[in-house]
Amino acid sequence: MAAPTLLTAAAPPALALEAARENALTHLVRQDCGSCHGMTLKGGLGGPLLPESLRDLDAESVASIILEGVPGKPMPPWKGQLSEEEALWIAEKLKSGFPQ
Repeated sequence: MAAPTLLTAAAPPALALEAARENALTHLVRQDCGSCHGMTLKGGLGGPLLPESLRDLDAESVASIILEGVPGKPMPPWKGQLSEEEALWIAEKLKSGFPQ
């Protein structure tokens, strides 16, 4: 019997979320993150969430901060509301310049 072969067909991008979920996450960033980080994400109570302010962090680190929060700071954990995939989607969007 021949050994099974692995299918190597191109898989959809790991961060391809449904359009409705992308819209909901965009709204969440604008409303919930924007309440501390500023409605244009240029900073407020929390620091700015602009590509230049996040350049020293990779997307995985930003996603971890989103999910775990920052102990001793007002940044809450979002682990109960967001999946790892959603947090990474947000992190990548923030690092590339969140849609206006």
